[in-house]
Amino acid sequence: MSMHTGRPLVILAGPTATGKTAASVALAKRLRGSIISADSMQVYRGMDIGSAKVTAEEMQGIPHYLIDVADPKESWNVVRFQKEAQAALEQIYAQGRLPILVGGTGFYIQALLYGIDFTQMDADTGYRTYLEEEARREGPGALYSRLQEVDPAAAQAIHPNNVKRIIRALEFAHKSGGLRISDHNRNERQRGPVYRASFFVFTMNRERLYERIDARVDRMMEEGLVEEVRRLRARGLTPEDVSMQGIGYRQILRALDGDYSMEEAVRLIKRDSRHFAKRQLTWFKRERDVIRVDLDTFTDQEALLDYLQKHISHSVSGKAEE
Repeated sequence: MSMHTGRPLVILAGPTATGKTAASVALAKRLRGSIISADSMQVYRGMDIGSAKVTAEEMQGIPHYLIDVADPKESWNVVRFQKEAQAALEQIYAQGRLPILVGGTGFYIQALLYGIDFTQMDADTGYRTYLEEEARREGPGALYSRLQEVDPAAAQAIHPNNVKRIIRALEFAHKSGGLRISDHNRNERQRGPVYRASFFVFTMNRERLYERIDARVDRMMEEGLVEEVRRLRARGLTPEDVSMQGIGYRQILRALDGDYSMEEAVRLIKRDSRHFAKRQLTWFKRERDVIRVDLDTFTDQEALLDYLQKHISHSVSGKAEE
């Protein structure tokens, strides 16, 4: 892949419900920035409430990329994200604007920042179909234990229910004659970033984060998440579709199918969102060269923006940090 380009890239990452969207828009207004979403759910059209998608009003006229670019029937993945995000970056640089990559999908951020090479991972569809059928027949547990044998490091980084990523890791090991996806990704990352990045990771007190997650789920229900899932279901979307496996969609769909009550669905969404936030925090803890931003230490958004802007101007001008 390409060498370090020296071109600036601002990254605002961190777990769900930490206020990345509002901060990124305010920052973009200060720095003449454009935003690229690094979120695996906001790409889908018609999936607005459950993905906490930025609204036209919240965008405040700031250009946003990789939002509403896929149909929920399509299967979006990291390879497609990387390709489209790279194209978005070219447009943003050509306009003389500063790209701000915002989201909580760590693997997407890595793919773009380090220019991870996915060409070796072109699908051997026969093997993939075989794995998908096994997952349907025996559940994700069977595949996950196989991954633990083949590539323990990858298994540690992947949730046991994330069938899509388990299959990708097994497929990679199969295709590369035993090369582990975790080694491949680590080797790719060791090349160093392709951009001159100011990589911020938002964190906050765990209890406060969980309260914000619960409040956000309640707000989604008030805004009409159930109706949104009903509409998608009426369009023929099922739990088999990758888009419907997202937190919020999966649980409401099962409640609509009568598997459990809507109250239980809400409880599960809150629980699964908290678990997801915890995994995101773990993922970003392993990232190197990041600036951890403890949101609890800022009195207001202006103070936070001043802090981010100071770091970015140092980085963009190429000066060393104090």
